[in-house]
Amino acid sequence: MMLSLTVVLLVTWTLGRAQESISWEVQRYDGWYNNLLHHRHGSVGARLLRLLPANYADGVYQALQEPRVPNARQLSNAVARGPSGLPSRRNTTVLAVFFGFYVLSDILEVEKSGCPAEFLNIRIPSGDLVFDPAGTGDVVLPFQRIHWVTETGQSPNSPREQTNEVTGWLDGSSIYGPSHSWSDALRSFSGGKLASGPGGRLPRETDGRVPMWKALDPSTGQGGPQGIYDLGSAWGNENPFLQAESIAWFRYHNHLATALAQVHPTWPDEDLFQHARKQVIATFQSIVLYEWLPTLLGRSVPEYKGYQQHLDPSLSPEFVAAAGQLLATMVPPGVYKRGPSCQFQRVPGPSGPFPAVRLCNSYWRRESIGPQQAKDVDNLLLGMSSQIAEREDNIVVEDLQDYWYGPLKYSRTDYVASWFQRGRDLGLPTYNQARERFGLQPLQNWSDLAPHLEQQVLEKVAALYANNMAGLELLPGGMLETDGSLFSAIILDQFVRLRDGDRFWFENTKNGLFTAEETRQIRNTTFHDVLAAVMDTDPTQLQPNVFVWSEGDPCPQLQQLTAQHLANCTPMMVLDYFEGSGAGFGIIIVVLCCLPLVTLFVAWIVAILRKRDFKKLQKKQGSNVQREVTGEAIHAMEWHGPKTDSSPVYIQLQADKVLKVLDGRGSVVRTISLKAHQRVEVILSSNKGNKALLLKSPKEYDLVLLFGEAAERSNFIGKLQDYLKESGLDLLMSEMKEQSLMKWAVTQEQRKQILETFFRHLFAQVLEIDRSNAGELNFESSQKAKESLTCELSRAEFAEALGLKAHSMFVDSMFSLADKDSNGYISFREFLDILVVFMKGSPEEKSKLMFRMYDIDENGFLSKEEFLRMLRSFIEISNNCLSREQAEQVTESLFRASGFQDRYELTWEDFHYMLRDHDSELRLTQLCIKGVPEVLKQNLHNRVSFIKKKETISEEEKDPNMDTVSHYVEREGQELRKRPGRKANQYQLHLYTEAQRKKYERNKIQQKIQEFKRFIENYRRHIICVVLFSAITAGVFAERAYYYGFASSSTGIAQTTFVGIIISRGSAASISFMYSYILLTMCRNLITVLRETFLNHYIPFDAAVDFHRWIAMAALIFSVLHTAGHVVNVYIFSVTPLSVLSCLFSSVFVDDGSQLPQKYYWWFFQTIPGMTGVLLLVILAVMYVFATHHFRRVSFQGFWITHHLYVLLYVLVIIHGSYALIQQPRFYIYFIIPALIYSADKLLSLSRKKVEISVVKAELLPSDVTHLRFQRPLDFDYKSGQWVRIACVALGTTEYHPFTLTSAPHEDTLSLHIRAVGPWTTRLRELYSPESLALIGKLPKLYLDGPFGEGHQEWNKFEVSVLVGGGIGVTPFASILKDLVFKSSINSKLLCKKIYFIWVTRTQRQFEWLADIIREVEEADRNDLVSVHIYITQLAEKFDLRTTMLYICERHFQKVLNKSLFTGLRSITHFGRPPFIPFFNSLQEVHPEVQKIGVFSCGPPGMTKSVEKACQQLNKKDQTYFTHHYENF
Repeated sequence: MMLSLTVVLLVTWTLGRAQESISWEVQRYDGWYNNLLHHRHGSVGARLLRLLPANYADGVYQALQEPRVPNARQLSNAVARGPSGLPSRRNTTVLAVFFGFYVLSDILEVEKSGCPAEFLNIRIPSGDLVFDPAGTGDVVLPFQRIHWVTETGQSPNSPREQTNEVTGWLDGSSIYGPSHSWSDALRSFSGGKLASGPGGRLPRETDGRVPMWKALDPSTGQGGPQGIYDLGSAWGNENPFLQAESIAWFRYHNHLATALAQVHPTWPDEDLFQHARKQVIATFQSIVLYEWLPTLLGRSVPEYKGYQQHLDPSLSPEFVAAAGQLLATMVPPGVYKRGPSCQFQRVPGPSGPFPAVRLCNSYWRRESIGPQQAKDVDNLLLGMSSQIAEREDNIVVEDLQDYWYGPLKYSRTDYVASWFQRGRDLGLPTYNQARERFGLQPLQNWSDLAPHLEQQVLEKVAALYANNMAGLELLPGGMLETDGSLFSAIILDQFVRLRDGDRFWFENTKNGLFTAEETRQIRNTTFHDVLAAVMDTDPTQLQPNVFVWSEGDPCPQLQQLTAQHLANCTPMMVLDYFEGSGAGFGIIIVVLCCLPLVTLFVAWIVAILRKRDFKKLQKKQGSNVQREVTGEAIHAMEWHGPKTDSSPVYIQLQADKVLKVLDGRGSVVRTISLKAHQRVEVILSSNKGNKALLLKSPKEYDLVLLFGEAAERSNFIGKLQDYLKESGLDLLMSEMKEQSLMKWAVTQEQRKQILETFFRHLFAQVLEIDRSNAGELNFESSQKAKESLTCELSRAEFAEALGLKAHSMFVDSMFSLADKDSNGYISFREFLDILVVFMKGSPEEKSKLMFRMYDIDENGFLSKEEFLRMLRSFIEISNNCLSREQAEQVTESLFRASGFQDRYELTWEDFHYMLRDHDSELRLTQLCIKGVPEVLKQNLHNRVSFIKKKETISEEEKDPNMDTVSHYVEREGQELRKRPGRKANQYQLHLYTEAQRKKYERNKIQQKIQEFKRFIENYRRHIICVVLFSAITAGVFAERAYYYGFASSSTGIAQTTFVGIIISRGSAASISFMYSYILLTMCRNLITVLRETFLNHYIPFDAAVDFHRWIAMAALIFSVLHTAGHVVNVYIFSVTPLSVLSCLFSSVFVDDGSQLPQKYYWWFFQTIPGMTGVLLLVILAVMYVFATHHFRRVSFQGFWITHHLYVLLYVLVIIHGSYALIQQPRFYIYFIIPALIYSADKLLSLSRKKVEISVVKAELLPSDVTHLRFQRPLDFDYKSGQWVRIACVALGTTEYHPFTLTSAPHEDTLSLHIRAVGPWTTRLRELYSPESLALIGKLPKLYLDGPFGEGHQEWNKFEVSVLVGGGIGVTPFASILKDLVFKSSINSKLLCKKIYFIWVTRTQRQFEWLADIIREVEEADRNDLVSVHIYITQLAEKFDLRTTMLYICERHFQKVLNKSLFTGLRSITHFGRPPFIPFFNSLQEVHPEVQKIGVFSCGPPGMTKSVEKACQQLNKKDQTYFTHHYENF
């Protein structure tokens, strides 16, 4: 208290020193420190003072509502409905009524809405004549509860208490404003005056600096600042009559300031202003207490006995309701306008002039400011002084009861019903409780309440209260009572307390404000004097007491106004806040949804451009030079079909009755033989310019040519005629329309359909398959159906069916054998004869068929040259991987092994004897025909790798019922771990027997259980991390969702948009968490270090990239949820009134009464969260689309660039949340730690990236592989199987690509093998080509980042490891193999005892560099650690007969020379794809003591999936467990 007193005195002393003429304590604008004991009494925001206990339904804060109290509208109709036009009993003027409202605006403002927004809506009874004339019963008028002290309303001991938003003193706050800043905004700071508009007679029109209330005009719907003046009271512009009262006091201040300036010309502005303000406040106090209040109440005010410091002057809720309701009963339906000479003016209206201004059409009226309006203020003040108010009774005019300006979207409401609800909101006591409080006798009977009223009125009211007099509320009771004694007592009590408790009251002699003489002068000043001073009128035109009109006073009113004399009230309108916004809002939603599609389209364009550039690069790299078309070639366009683009071709007429079709490069596309034809049929088009030509090819598809002009076609026909004439062939020509010609032509696609049917029926006959499975012939014309049945294959079609080249030796031999009639085609029957032998023939029949194929001179003997030809035809499919010398070596070896070393020719018996050990393989040999449906392969065995044990055949093999195919497959896997030339493994190999099989057989449920257990065992670390991360994500989502859904009552946002807010805030928290911790998955250096620690037992660091993708996809889902939540929020906020929005977003919106919310586009594009949110969606769409597998492969650079938008993403996320529109920023809580860790990791990588690494050696290897060997940095330590990221200085330092090191840790240099499969790797290969290096003169340098760890480096943690490499995926295993052998050679301690390396390659020539590494490993592997198996898959889909023969040769070559025929390695070479399941199965037998085997695969997704399936299949058994680690390239 002493501190506060010191502050007050200091301020007073300072002001006194600054303004020498101000010798008193200047009263504060906000009402603080008026009472030096209770500083807050009467201040802005002070609590209302309850005179009686709160009357709430729960005793705390819940207002009484139906059915405990009557419906407010029904009660209003029962209490206040009645005829208007009855004059005041005391002849109180309308000026006194609106002066009363002005006085209330000076001491009272409770219209501020409470936060969170709470509503006590008024239900309108069905059929209400004003609000529900249609009788829907659905009309509800909104009513919002007012502001309350948040600390109250928590318990019955502290029920809800409301606040007063202006000072509670009669201190002129309606003139000067309730704060210092408000007052400064009203001042002109010149001559001590308040700022005025043009002419100086009116206040300044508001410019937004002063928070004036700007409700919509309910009669026109107009809003905005026009016609709104800057006044001391925010509500001063509510109607023209209250506005006129405000302007009168504005003028009076300026009048006094001018007078003071004339008397004291040296006084500064502040002195003049404060002297004038002091005088105005004192005058206002005197008029209110001693002139207006006695007039209103009809009784005198007790004498002033001095300031009472301990008296609480705070306004009571009872006064708030009673004063407004008493004045409301006296408000007329209209107000006269009178000129200075008692001329009552007519007011223009929609249907003609009217005698007065209609009240209901004047609320918040917007009129342009000008001289006429200044004169209108005078006319209104004069008119109100002459007009008698409505009688002090219970009746309220319809302008208030039915047409009061409405809240929110309703333009009209019921003033009386609203105040009844306000009384319930305030928790007012009952009528009798209030009477007792003020010393009045409680009433027991309804008849005692209002004997002057009609009995019908009381009966209605009593019925509404169920005849319970004790339940009658204060407001309706006070309105109905006869003498108004209760309202008078409440009002008088309040004003007396205001006077006696005001330290700055003008009559208080101790405050030093006025002398006794000045006080007397102020007491003698009346409102008449004030008006006379501020109006341009003769003072005699105003009665001495302007609050009462008495007989003989000047200018009596024309008549007591009624509603019938005035213009009709504008009916209620319901605003639609979303009107006109639906289409735009929908478009925005569609655009947001289409962002991924737009990005997808952009990515598609980028992909097309990248593919085009890549093809250009490949063409540039290609060694094939286009051949120029030579000879007499005719240019035309070949038509391929209705849905295929035509292509340019050249037609050459060869001398040997062959017509060749060449493409633009000169390559032969097609050859048409005319040898078997006697005549050639040509059909010409007869319309569309005569440009088309059809050349029929009966046993092949037709040739359709389109020429540029008819002359070109005629030229071709002429040459063709001459050519056919020379060849002795006839030409048959005909014509038809071009459309019919193209329909008649057999296209290549139609020919494929014919051939498909051909093969279906062919196999159907051989394998006795049902014709329904073979397919029916359902082509358009009978002619084409006939062609399919009589179809004959050309040599090219026959070769294509076998997947071979037409000019290969094997096709030539097979075709010659099958074409019995030597017509150049194979018929259905001829093909069937060959197929039967291969499908059902015995080994002898198959070997005899092969013998006949290669017995070229048909002498019954197979010479060594013919045998060599046969062998070389078999080897053709491996791209002639063997030289003629090697093939001759194999031939001699086979002859020698069979004892035919002295023989030059073989009989069929000799040939079959040579194949004696391979009868079983021949039995399985078949023809593999392309295009045969799966249903026709059910009896075929298409595996082509046959590996047979040499041990004694078990009982299982002797079982005739055993499936031969599965038998060989199983044994094949068991032999994979064997290597020729090595000592037998210490474990005896046994084939599975039936008993053993049954031992491990389980039912499906047990298998599923075992599979589940194995899955849990294998992925327990992954599962724990995913579950933990998901739980945290769900937890932060639930916490925020719960908080905003149920715990954030201070804002009330959940009541506004429950679903939208819990989704948006919950997902925002999840996004913040996920987008922060996703950074840790990209800390490659940290992961590489941590995976070597004990943490690797608990966290699967190798799955960081997969975890990154998983988090990214989850974050994307939450981002979509967040967006959807905000879309809902934006819609709801766009239809939510401003009074509610100001609660939700107090830092953004200020409730100014307009109620119009911002449009949807404001939320999207004019707020920081909205704009950043849209940008974030764009960035996310770009990043996610370009990060998809397809676009990442097509344009890695596009992925790389777009993924670096993550920097902008995080910046926008921070800005997005920092605006604190709904909550304070929380992103930093999750972001700081991961960001610091990631930044440190990134800085470490950047420090390495800036060091240029010299390339020591560069080689261009086959299969587009580039081998780079470069310097090893001094501090570069790595493990075999790890990878690095490199950038080439010459190709730009921003694009880094990951590659696995192929060098071993013990080597002094680092090496990479990079296959050119994309634009960057292709440019890299070109850069290191000899031609480029010759131009550059030196090897371009590299930037290096790494090393980084992955699962493959775990190979040495298993006793037995299986390495499976496919394609370029063998690179990590090159390093591992070299490292393993090195460590073994120096006797390093290794946990790993055995490694099986399976190399899957299309041809052995694809990665010859790996063969060199394997050769090194074989030479250095003295401890038999490594077992290598090479699979050549190119043969898998080819001709199984040749594969079988190659297998026989390979096995013989390996047996004799202990190395592979194809690779020159001791490693076993197989043909086809590896049978992983049998192989893993055999490992369980070979290594029974090993509990866990590590399987590491790297290569194409198809191969790694096959390995994964095999591991899963084996893990169903309760035996050795297979742990699979894989990487896809």
